[in-house]
Amino acid sequence: MKNRVEELRRTRGLNQETLADALEVTRQTISSLEKGRYNPSITLAFKISRYFNLPIEDIFVYEEESDG
Repeated sequence: MKNRVEELRRTRGLNQETLADALEVTRQTISSLEKGRYNPSITLAFKISRYFNLPIEDIFVYEEESDG
């Protein structure tokens, strides 16, 4: 799943630590999210959505894998 977390964070002039503190997660979680190595729980996705005041689908983009 792709996401716009890094783009939104940078647009607001936030570093990973500040965003992590606001969302009550670790900086490593934010880093992994931004690199696409981690898909958030639905709870965290909602927290991120509320923090940036955007619908979840404007932050996270689900892409189905094709079967070939």
